[in-house]
Amino acid sequence: MTSSEAGFRGIPGSTGATLAAAARLRVAIPSVADRVAAELRLQLAEGLLLPGARLTESTISEELGVSRNTVREAFAELAAERLVVRQPNRGVFVASLGPGDIHDVYTVRRFLEVSALRGGGSHERVAAVRAAIEEGRAAAAADDEEALGNANQHFHGAIVALAESPRLNTIMAQVLAEMRLFFHKATLDAHFYRSYLDDNEEICKALEAGELDRAGDLLLAYLDRSEEKQSAVHGD
Repeated sequence: MTSSEAGFRGIPGSTGATLAAAARLRVAIPSVADRVAAELRLQLAEGLLLPGARLTESTISEELGVSRNTVREAFAELAAERLVVRQPNRGVFVASLGPGDIHDVYTVRRFLEVSALRGGGSHERVAAVRAAIEEGRAAAAADDEEALGNANQHFHGAIVALAESPRLNTIMAQVLAEMRLFFHKATLDAHFYRSYLDDNEEICKALEAGELDRAGDLLLAYLDRSEEKQSAVHGD
């Protein structure tokens, strides 16, 4: 190992130690482009950006107070996740997912959500699952279908958050965005999300009772039904 390599590993007082500290800081703090991508990913998950919508660098840079180059980097990140597509000579558009994407997304959801649910979680994490259900019931009582859709997203995000894994949460953020992209077509039925409220309640009750295997089984059956419904809507 060279002296410079040893220094990078953190020998006190060395230039390498300073470089190592700077590297750790860069890794620990997300770049501005990453934060812009996270914001756009959240807007997709919350249903604010519709499939096929054109995204312009100038508008987003002005709204978020960042440079156009930063927005361009964020677009590249989202394109790698298949959340947006760049069309030559036309620009960047929100992706429109097809029937073939549905099974793939639900396969990922089964691995993420069911495993996290069967592992249980802390009192605080379980309370977050319950809070998402109460959020949904309040939205239903107010006849706010958009808020009801957001609450359903929060419910599934809270399930994965039971595992307290930042990496799983990052993966789930992308999945939630993809879910909302193909849920838009299904929500032509004004009461689409209401059909999930009772299912969410039963899953949460089993979780709160410590019946983790039963909770996992309920969620697995729920996801199977949901995939069938989405496939029917999208003509798969």
